[in-house]
Amino acid sequence: MSQTAELIATEHRLGAHNYKPLDVVLTRGQGVHVWDGDGNRYLDCLSAYSAVNQGHCHPRILAAMTEQASKLTLTSRAFRNDQLALFYEELAALTGSHKILPMNSGAEAVETAIKAVRKWGYEVKGVEKNKAEIIVCSENFHGRTLSIISFSTDPDAREGFGPYTPGFTIVPFGDAAALEAAISPNTVAALIEPIQGEAGVIIPPAGYFRRVRDLCTEHNVTLILDEIQTGLGRTGKFLAEEHEGIEADVTLIGKALSGGFYPVSAVLSNSEVLGVLQPGQHGSTFGGNPLACAIAREALKVLVEEGMIENAERMGAYFMEGLRSIRSNMIREVRGRGLMMAVELLPEAGGARKYCYAMKDRGILAKDTHVNTIRFAPPLVITRDQVDWAIENIDAVLSKGT
Repeated sequence: MSQTAELIATEHRLGAHNYKPLDVVLTRGQGVHVWDGDGNRYLDCLSAYSAVNQGHCHPRILAAMTEQASKLTLTSRAFRNDQLALFYEELAALTGSHKILPMNSGAEAVETAIKAVRKWGYEVKGVEKNKAEIIVCSENFHGRTLSIISFSTDPDAREGFGPYTPGFTIVPFGDAAALEAAISPNTVAALIEPIQGEAGVIIPPAGYFRRVRDLCTEHNVTLILDEIQTGLGRTGKFLAEEHEGIEADVTLIGKALSGGFYPVSAVLSNSEVLGVLQPGQHGSTFGGNPLACAIAREALKVLVEEGMIENAERMGAYFMEGLRSIRSNMIREVRGRGLMMAVELLPEAGGARKYCYAMKDRGILAKDTHVNTIRFAPPLVITRDQVDWAIENIDAVLSKGT
């Protein structure tokens, strides 16, 4: 048995089977590429679900991590550290946020926002105690915690984990009229992804978020945008909300906030919402630790100073043009924004997973979702020549039906 086969067998034997990865064992990464143990090179078209926007093992982020790790890694929030204030200052300058609350995972950021807007609803808006409601969208993906899966419409994510957390109202994504109809005196927030990534890169109609923004303002409802996948350059803007010229009351970021080196997330908001949290009411041992802050500070600088956001806009348009040029009777739709793209196949194509395996054999790693959709989200450092190579090989797979 080869070493690769042994590693896969051990993972299967000892690990919980809560993932179904492609059978490739990666050992190294650099820029847009990753390598397996046999030395085969692949173009990474998933970017760890957009956590590696800056490219694998970016040298500047690595240096910042190494330097900070040799000095101080963790103090807890019982004491102050010399990186947290600088992280706040630099992130606020980029986003215009008035208050920032650092956490670790994206799901923790979502849970933090839920807690904060509920408390805001009771203490500021005047909602009756324990009656707060949050509007969410069908086909959403905000994480895997119990409260979050309580408002999921994905049976795999939800079923078997009850009883569920109450207080959520589900409306169709992209339907502003449905959201308006769902608003009640107890509504404290609307929690929405600018683009639904896990659902297959679903983009709402033009003007949807402008209308949602107006509705939330009119009814004193907090607009929470989950930019954990869409933010930090992925769509060709620093935040995806910029495509419609709006500003959320609460913005959630994570994933690429560390460039793939460390779990770092943050809740960005104003003093009114995050100001309701007092000492002892919320926290995290690792949230805001000096290592995380040093890494995030450099990850943000790299995104901006190396022109990655602008490159995502240019290469995203070029990649989309290439995907749309593919002639295949298996393709139902190509959609995307920036370097967040998807090819949805017709049901008769037999599912997207076999096409992902066929692309793997040609040196491209992409991931299937919702049975018939293949997502493409390479690191934001991808070049025109690399896009050309990717399209040539994707075309070879899709045009001949593997």
